[in-house]
Amino acid sequence: MFKKFYFKIRDYLWYFIGCMIYSSAVTMFVSVNEISPGGITGIATILEYIASIPAGITVFILNIPILLIGFIKFGGHFIIKTSVATVFLSVTLTISDFLLPSFTVDKILASIFGGTLMGLGISLVLRHGATTGGIDILAKIINQKFKHFTVGKIILTLDGLVIFATALVYKNIASVLYSVIAIYASSKAMDSILYGADRGKLLYIITSKPNEICREINTEMHRGVTILSGKGGFTGEERNLLLCSVRVHEVSGIYKIIDKFDNNAFTVVTDVGEVIGEGFKAFG
Repeated sequence: MFKKFYFKIRDYLWYFIGCMIYSSAVTMFVSVNEISPGGITGIATILEYIASIPAGITVFILNIPILLIGFIKFGGHFIIKTSVATVFLSVTLTISDFLLPSFTVDKILASIFGGTLMGLGISLVLRHGATTGGIDILAKIINQKFKHFTVGKIILTLDGLVIFATALVYKNIASVLYSVIAIYASSKAMDSILYGADRGKLLYIITSKPNEICREINTEMHRGVTILSGKGGFTGEERNLLLCSVRVHEVSGIYKIIDKFDNNAFTVVTDVGEVIGEGFKAFG
């Protein structure tokens, strides 16, 4: 019971820290330079610019019906945790507006630094099982009605509409371009934080020396290898296919092992967004 309570408090603490970082980015770099963060927060910054309504209040009000519909549609623990994160976001946006300075700087710098910090903040929330509400949930609701639209495309479309509205409000087409840079920087930061430490390379090795190469990779690189049976489409010959996941910096070591035993081997190397298992990231 105590352990469960501890993990819940720990998650809530990370939600607050993540929301504070996100809100700081919006206040210090994004909204003051007429850049849209996209989503519900983007709508909130527009209303703050037009009517001086605090962004934190707008985020809270707009998220109430979305969270209620989300709870009815999806129910469960996820919506409750997201509701907590959404409240924290509203609070931290209000705190940031009152306490933190705003920097009118070069807009490219504002887009990159603001977007990167936004991505960092959202990642901390996502890593602990919640989202900041808004468009993420709205996209899932729309996807249930219109299955032919993916969640990703819906989010992109909604963000695009918010960014377009930003250009109309600020009367500056450059705001659209800077907003795209900020959202791109945010997405790259999120990818790096959520998956970067677990990125790797996947090697497909077609060789006539599978046992030798497999044994050397096991002993020298301390990596597992799966041996698959295959057949050449052109020659019809039975061949062996080795499947091996490694860290990026280990690829050159694998090349040396392949060349040592079979310099005629055919090797394909692909990027892997995330690797879960022994030697990489653990489940959960």
